[in-house]
Amino acid sequence: MAVTTRLTWLQKKKLQNCFGEKKFSLLYKATVHGFSCEDLLKRCSNQGPTILVTYSEDYVIGAYMGESYNTSQEKKGSIILFAFQDIENSEFDVRLFEFRDAFHREYNILCYGRSNFRIYLNRKRAEVNVAVIEELGLPQRDNTNIQECEVFRCEDLLNQRTIDGINVLRENLLSDLKTYKLYENLVHQARILLLGPFGAGKSSFFNSVKSVFRGHITNQAPVGFNTTGISEQYRIYSITDGKNGGSLPFILCDSMGLGVKEGLCMDDIPYILQGHVPDRYKFNSIKPITPSHHDYIDSPLLKDRIHCVAFVFDANSVADFSSEMVANIKRIQKELIKYGMVHVALLTHVDDIDLITKGDLIDIYRCVPVKSKIEAVHTELGFPFSNILVVSNYTSEWELDPIKDVLILSALKQMLRIVDDFLEDLPLATDIKGKEEPNVQKEERNE
Repeated sequence: MAVTTRLTWLQKKKLQNCFGEKKFSLLYKATVHGFSCEDLLKRCSNQGPTILVTYSEDYVIGAYMGESYNTSQEKKGSIILFAFQDIENSEFDVRLFEFRDAFHREYNILCYGRSNFRIYLNRKRAEVNVAVIEELGLPQRDNTNIQECEVFRCEDLLNQRTIDGINVLRENLLSDLKTYKLYENLVHQARILLLGPFGAGKSSFFNSVKSVFRGHITNQAPVGFNTTGISEQYRIYSITDGKNGGSLPFILCDSMGLGVKEGLCMDDIPYILQGHVPDRYKFNSIKPITPSHHDYIDSPLLKDRIHCVAFVFDANSVADFSSEMVANIKRIQKELIKYGMVHVALLTHVDDIDLITKGDLIDIYRCVPVKSKIEAVHTELGFPFSNILVVSNYTSEWELDPIKDVLILSALKQMLRIVDDFLEDLPLATDIKGKEEPNVQKEERNE
């Protein structure tokens, strides 16, 4: 059975951020490995920087050491004592007390400084200097009983080995997407429609995707948060591999934002899905496109239609959606189900969530705050967990970041797989409305 820590995600995260965005690896747990200095040092010596955490009934107190434990009697170096109370409460403050002094051990006693913090493991007791107690805001008593003691190895979360692995993954994803072949070559480019409220990040997502494949930050699509003048046009963006490379196997279609009083007209959506709406068509919030419009596409082919819909949501706003917005989204979902079209949720702005840092993007789906946002999308809007994707758009950066690139490319790859499912499920030689279209497949294969 795996040995697990008593620290909650929030407690661990706050400590990690205090000590420079570290990765914690549990080395020692007293209730498992034994309450003695020998047991602790046997497992924790020569492990580099470590953090020791002791748990009492009322609070947590511990020590960070930038130098390794070893079997010698004394080790000089910087030591940081820390404490926090209300360990069952999600809201707490970490208090720090730093000093430069020696760590040493006596018989079954760990001593941090001459008298600042002493741990008697075999007696399950800790003593804290009165001045330190006051500095850390702890209850005024000389000693306390210990229920548990844990020691973690502390490593830089973004060490070179991790970065190298991310770069390899990024290159593999780029290669996969550049050479992706859609199901039976029915179409050469998947059309992915971006829908979502104003300011959710639809245009930013397109700009981010283009930036990744262009090799530098680019902002072709205008970005804004108002309901007029931004994304009023329907845009169909084909992206190339690099500046002069070939077209990639997907097209992103950017639409007007969803709103309650203003925004994309709900009656436009079936026309968009079926491929009747041309590039640069200017939306009218109260009047949908009609077959009499001079740019209306009368007989769209399979390649002109939408093959996947990505709802783009600001991860921090989903819980605040009005009942009208939720109703609009569910209405669109029903329309998509009618056309047999699978849809995904694309969560943006995750790096704005409290406590989330760059290092968290490496394994973003394990972050507790992000998991709660995903749960909200699943509960409120009915998206399957497997169809809720997380990205971090480029909004203010000047240079590409391989960690962000991996999230963006992974989301795109999942959407292409969904397009494959859609194409495979199409009735043979039949369009999505059930009318016979005997030349569609042949026409597409011969392009």
